[in-house]
Amino acid sequence: MNKRLISIFTLLTALIMGVQAQVVTTNEEDTDEEDELIVIDEEGKEEIIEFPEAMTYDLDSLLNEYMAKTYLTPEDCNTTNENPSYPTEVFVERLYRLPTVMEMAHNEVVQQFIDRYCTRLRRTIGYALGASNFYMPIFEEALDLYQIPLELRNLPIIESALNPKAVSRVGATGLWQFMLTTGKTYGLQVNSLVDERRDPIKASFAAAHYLSDLYKVFGDWNLVIAAYNCGPANVNKAIQRSGGSKDYWQIYPYLPKETRGYVPAFIAANYMMTYYSKHNICPMHSTLPAQTDTVMVARNIHLQQIAGVLGIDIEQLRALNPMYRRDVVPGATQPYAIRLPLADVNRFIEMEDSISNYRASELLTNRMQVEVNDDVPTYYHKSKRYVKSRKWRVTRRSHMHRGSKSKARRGKARHSKKRSKARSRRRR
Repeated sequence: MNKRLISIFTLLTALIMGVQAQVVTTNEEDTDEEDELIVIDEEGKEEIIEFPEAMTYDLDSLLNEYMAKTYLTPEDCNTTNENPSYPTEVFVERLYRLPTVMEMAHNEVVQQFIDRYCTRLRRTIGYALGASNFYMPIFEEALDLYQIPLELRNLPIIESALNPKAVSRVGATGLWQFMLTTGKTYGLQVNSLVDERRDPIKASFAAAHYLSDLYKVFGDWNLVIAAYNCGPANVNKAIQRSGGSKDYWQIYPYLPKETRGYVPAFIAANYMMTYYSKHNICPMHSTLPAQTDTVMVARNIHLQQIAGVLGIDIEQLRALNPMYRRDVVPGATQPYAIRLPLADVNRFIEMEDSISNYRASELLTNRMQVEVNDDVPTYYHKSKRYVKSRKWRVTRRSHMHRGSKSKARRGKARHSKKRSKARSRRRR
């Protein structure tokens, strides 16, 4: 892994601090329009296609977060806000010219997504263009390691809107939107304190590994992307229902509703990330953050302790370390890395003991050992139920004892009668 590249672009920098994925909720009508596309085929039939969840996030709230305010600034290029109109042949040719291994075919569904990106989502595309400067180098490095086509670097745009803390409505988390089981399968640790699905570096390499495995199964990148969205089992079902075809556009009707729009949305995203200037979309200007480095810790440390002693903005620390869900680095469990601004790494090493002791009892509240209260209670109330049952057992034993005595007396009486009869017979 190129450490200098990681240090420069700071993949662990979360563009949106602590923000969960939010859907635009201005009013019900607008929400429906944002979440769906209506495509009319040649026969006049309407088809409703779900829009990728990440592309409906509230952009204004994301832009108010730490990293966006610190490193992204509004457009400063001289362009109009008007979207030029082009004939279909132009879009077909532009997609065909993209230098990609994956097939970027054009059709009415793809065109609908391009039109949406060019109009209502213009600011979202400008935001993605600016934010991509932080993450694309790492995405490309991870994909290249597993020999994945580099055009798949745009997958997190429709997966998470480049938000490392994004959480979907079904629980998928991080830039690459890993589900819990899949993330753990590919080595991402998830527990109450740590969620490595949020870690841009680890999640990117896990995603590249997963994509590589999917390609070994399907041998087609369109099917790989579909399987990444809805799972390999659903893609295999669609292949079987279509009669065995392995062409995405042939199995299209048999895929889950949300997956039908997934590949078209991805193709349209690749188009926009290349030809945005043709539609007068201006990318947000990004300033690369200061260089960073990591230190390993073998003790529990709270991010507030680091911020308090070293004088670092707590929001910056959270942005650099999005994997720590509750600001606690559980180094006592196993050594963990903390990413810091490069200028503060040596200071942390020199002052680690002071940092560990700073407000420790207040911030790290889990106790290692506790004593049980052994005071003698001043009031003790016997259970009535226990007393009753005890009386019942005593009474029952008494009855049983008396019954045994009665049986013994009856036995002796019978024995006495037998002896009396024997004596009478002898006298005779």
